[in-house]
Amino acid sequence: MKTMDIHEFDEIRPYEKGEMKEALNQLLGDRHFNKMMQGLAPWLPKGVRNGLFRMMFIGVKTPLDFQLRFMKHIVRRVLKKYARGYTFNHDTISNRDNQLFISNHRDIVLDSAILDLMLHEAGFPTTCEIAIGDNLLIYPWIKTLVRMNKAFTVRRSLKAKEMMESSILMSRYMHYAITEKKENIWIAQREGRAKDSSDHTQDSVLKMLAYGGEGTIVERLKELNIVPLTISYEYDPCDYLKAQEFQQKRDDPSWKKSKQDDLDNMKIGIFGFKGHVHYRTGTPVNQWIDELKDMPKTEIFKEIAQRLDKAIHSGYMLYPGNFIAYDELHGSNCFQNRYSQHDKKVFEEYINGQIAKIKLPNPDIPFLRERILTMYANPVANKKQAKKS
Repeated sequence: MKTMDIHEFDEIRPYEKGEMKEALNQLLGDRHFNKMMQGLAPWLPKGVRNGLFRMMFIGVKTPLDFQLRFMKHIVRRVLKKYARGYTFNHDTISNRDNQLFISNHRDIVLDSAILDLMLHEAGFPTTCEIAIGDNLLIYPWIKTLVRMNKAFTVRRSLKAKEMMESSILMSRYMHYAITEKKENIWIAQREGRAKDSSDHTQDSVLKMLAYGGEGTIVERLKELNIVPLTISYEYDPCDYLKAQEFQQKRDDPSWKKSKQDDLDNMKIGIFGFKGHVHYRTGTPVNQWIDELKDMPKTEIFKEIAQRLDKAIHSGYMLYPGNFIAYDELHGSNCFQNRYSQHDKKVFEEYINGQIAKIKLPNPDIPFLRERILTMYANPVANKKQAKKS
């Protein structure tokens, strides 16, 4: 493999060792960041706040240092306050390997942040570099902060030629991060979150991963050591926002989310109640990908996507609410042995409470309810299908 230069990736990569001090100066010099910090500690003058932040930053030389000094504690606190515990089943992988985790996508901020915490607590030597869309980097301070937190940028809304060039650059960077930096990577299986929680891998994501590296498609993908990862939240704090978006798009096909909508989703996703959270790794792709080496190119991507979907769907942890939603939607009692009447009452109250949060001038309550129930029922349907196939 040809040696790559880190500076080839300067426009998208996370900060490196030696760049963190300048990044901190940029952060503390940003007006919007200081306004946010003032909201968190209004009793402290700006100079005192920044001085304390600089003191806390002593010894932070790398993004991993930053995660362990700051982000680890923040994520733990969020989970302690807004979740009912978290578990990580990683018996299919070794902490001696570097891997690219490809997962379903539930929360804009927390999916990867929780994975980082879980990897650290499970004794893995490093966390993950994270793919994040530039549409979420609404302010310069957000871009600075995520680059300090091991994030690299996925460029969106480009013309076809620019998109291809950007995809090739990002793929080359991911191969570089895995093979030369010895990092892990997290990436979602599709662009954006599946609003109905029916999780399916886009072939285009796999094609992008194969732009980097050398050799055949199978050899290029093997270099990344791809591992399917299933993320299960008992409750999705943004479920009512997703349902609201479904009605807005139904009523006005030209409707599009604003930057404020993205900020609202990020904030509610972090500070909303998630119930129990479970992550589960599946069988690494390298254990079976050689079976596909004689297939046509398009068939290779299709087959990998289907196998990833089966692994992700099989890995769901299902909760009473999932089974209740499935039975209600289908007018059945297939899973009545998986929940009690008390569970049903609690879930019903939850759904009603979420619908009450929806702010539309003409809320279509039956439609909104069906949309939310579908979000909780789809993991049951997909896991059921995965077990059959």
